[in-house]
Amino acid sequence: MSKALEGRVAVVTGASSGIGEAAAEHLAELGATVVAVARRADRLSDLITRIEKNGGRALALAADVSDAASVQAAADRVQAEFGGADLLFNNAGVMLPAPVDEQRADLWQREIDTNVTGLMNVIGAFIPQLVAAGAAKGIADLVNTSSIGAQNIYPNFAVYAGTKAFVTHSSRQMRAELGSKNVRVSVVEPGLVRTELQDHVTDAASNEWLDGVKDSLEWLVAEDIARTVGFIASLPPRVNIQQVTVMPTAQAS
Repeated sequence: MSKALEGRVAVVTGASSGIGEAAAEHLAELGATVVAVARRADRLSDLITRIEKNGGRALALAADVSDAASVQAAADRVQAEFGGADLLFNNAGVMLPAPVDEQRADLWQREIDTNVTGLMNVIGAFIPQLVAAGAAKGIADLVNTSSIGAQNIYPNFAVYAGTKAFVTHSSRQMRAELGSKNVRVSVVEPGLVRTELQDHVTDAASNEWLDGVKDSLEWLVAEDIARTVGFIASLPPRVNIQQVTVMPTAQAS
């Protein structure tokens, strides 16, 4: 496989499972030194072992993106060990649908804390490194994970979709600020992907809908999104893919 990312330092959040885990492995295959960030240290340890067994270089950092101090400590470690990151895949997120009239404020808050506050905690901690890399190397990448829910309507997903709309629109805004500093900003909006994200859903109607959709079409797998992120980061510095929606072939909306 081409080592298109040789010499780059990639930070991946939400790396203990699903899209983040697959992205960490794929970016390492492309030659990047990978810093895998997530809460579950045991899962990260297994990931690092696999990457190193395949000839890659990686570091595991346990951190909760909703805790700004925890994220800043991770960023400080990346700066100290590698001189900073030049690729950030900001991927940690949760999906907890429920009818809005049930007033599940506990679920709402978890989604906001992770998908919005967590996103900005990570950006706040690592943006100085990306800007420095843009100046020194001529390119750095910030890739944020959104969702097709940022565009389309799904009953019971109002708060989740709202958080993802924030990710999509704020990414566009950040591109306007950071492009002139050689920091590319991209947002990836996956459709239906087979990950453990659905395992956290407790709403019966939402689970029934998801189970039905699983039987009616072939979902994406995490590696599909990982390869999309690798493609974005491997493009020539003059090219910035602002937004890409990745859908299963049979998913209409």
